[in-house]
Amino acid sequence: MLAALFERSMHPYELAGMLKTRGKEQSVRMNYGSLYTVVDALARAGFIEPVDTFREGRRPERTVYALTVSGRTELKDWLSEILRTPAKEYPEFESGLSLLPVLLPEEVIRLLEERIKALDGRLAEVRGFMERMRESGLRRLFMIETEYHEALLRAEQCWVRALITEFQGGAYEDLDAWRRWHAEVTADRGFTEEESMH
Repeated sequence: MLAALFERSMHPYELAGMLKTRGKEQSVRMNYGSLYTVVDALARAGFIEPVDTFREGRRPERTVYALTVSGRTELKDWLSEILRTPAKEYPEFESGLSLLPVLLPEEVIRLLEERIKALDGRLAEVRGFMERMRESGLRRLFMIETEYHEALLRAEQCWVRALITEFQGGAYEDLDAWRRWHAEVTADRGFTEEESMH
């Protein structure tokens, strides 16, 4: 919101419209229902301030907000920190990979093949979104995060395909140890092979 108000002063409804038009929910977790709560919190913190009010027809009065000097400083500091400092994130896929031995390699291959199909679909969606945004006249600068998201999806797709190839071809050096460990744990817990697959 601070970044949107950096561009120009707006009322919250207009601000939400701008964020939706630019597809910002693709890269930022948004809850449009809490928009006014966030606006109130930013105003209380002194990062934004009301600069005008107006009414359109019978609609309720709308307040236009502008970024304050301290809001601009906060925005710049926050954004600088994000761009400068790599942060440890916890994607679910990485968590799943850390628990891979729970499944047999053959099941993992099947699941990763399904993931490749899902990644193909997601990449098509992202590329379609970018094309629509370009056609609407949105500059590359305002959708660079989607470009980054596409690059991450392509990198993941490439890595997963290579891993599947290693598993299928037997080149992954821990396959035998993985199967032995899985069989031992399954036997120790009294699971049948079918139960261990679920």
